[in-house]
Amino acid sequence: MQLLARFILATVMTAVMVCMVTLVVTFINLGLRTDFLVQWAKAYLISWPVAAATAFLIMPGARRLTDAIMKKIGG
Repeated sequence: MQLLARFILATVMTAVMVCMVTLVVTFINLGLRTDFLVQWAKAYLISWPVAAATAFLIMPGARRLTDAIMKKIGG
C-alpha cells in the first residue's frame, strides 16, 4: 500500500474507532455530568495520536498476517 494511502487509512479508521471507544468508556466511567464533553475530548485527544501511530506502524504486518490466515483457511 502506498505510504500516503496507508497514512490516510490509519488516520480515518482510528479517528472513528477512538471516537466511539473513548465516548463509551468516558460515559461508563463518569456518567453524563456537566463536564462530560470536556473529559471525553481530553481522552480523545490523548488517545487518538497513539492509536493512529500504532495503526500506521502495524498495518503492513497485520496485512501480511491476514493474508497468511486467509491462505490457511482457504480464502
